[in-house]
Amino acid sequence: MDFIDYYKVLGLSKGAGEKDIKKAYRKLAREYHPDLNPGNAEAERKFKQVNEAHEVLSDPEKRKKYDQYGKDWEQAEAFEEARKARSARSEYGQYTYSGGPESDFSDFFSSMFGGFGDSRRGRGMGYRGQDLQASLELDLKDAYRTHQRTLDLGGRKIRITIPAGIEDGQTIRIKGHGAPGVNGGPAGDLYIRFTVRNTTPFQREGPQLYKTVRIPLTTAVLGGKITVKTLDGQARLTVKPHTQNGTRVKLKGKGFPFYKQEGIFGDLVLTFEVALPTSLTPEQRALFEQLKQTET
Repeated sequence: MDFIDYYKVLGLSKGAGEKDIKKAYRKLAREYHPDLNPGNAEAERKFKQVNEAHEVLSDPEKRKKYDQYGKDWEQAEAFEEARKARSARSEYGQYTYSGGPESDFSDFFSSMFGGFGDSRRGRGMGYRGQDLQASLELDLKDAYRTHQRTLDLGGRKIRITIPAGIEDGQTIRIKGHGAPGVNGGPAGDLYIRFTVRNTTPFQREGPQLYKTVRIPLTTAVLGGKITVKTLDGQARLTVKPHTQNGTRVKLKGKGFPFYKQEGIFGDLVLTFEVALPTSLTPEQRALFEQLKQTET
């Protein structure tokens, strides 16, 4: 896999502060978001890179490892373990590493763990545990808010935080919660795939929500105030006079949260469906007859 410079992805220098990282991320995430670039494979690729860069650089611990180890930052713990083992066995002269801070740590890992045909090399060394796969089902309302869940994996309890805005079919990685390592090696990672059920009257497309709202014929003709349910409460809005069937209105910020962007929401798009009467009283029919006469 080619090395991706996360600072370059966000258009930042290595000394960028937290606010600069957040600002750059929000700008680029919106620019390349799939909802704004339907069918654009390049925009989708850049959107994934921007999210990946933000996930690493916004986390002080991950950023420290990335700054130190570059593309091999995820193997930082394994490298440290390997370096300790190398130091303890240095009298045998089996391993050497002379690279500086810009050297490729992957070459060092290969020299440390490669060549298993030599029984002396494998003896006493720690190896990373296997990655594990799990699945978790959520309701759409659960995915609306950041919350915690406890998973039971073979009798092992793992408490995880699920960010608001998780997508149906999305997979997230929980570092170090896979199978335990061998001979003191680091544990593998846990990959969780999410299924998001939708039992609400809303349709979701990324951070956008859509809903059909029925309004009385009189309100469509004369206008008026109506109250509509949103995913987290209610909203009061005005229907303009002469509103046609199928008219759409947008409630900004009343949609679904953007993934890992606290406080930033998409929009709720309402489609008005004018409710025609299925029966009329004599008085109502007389009024419609009068209206018909004015039209002709």
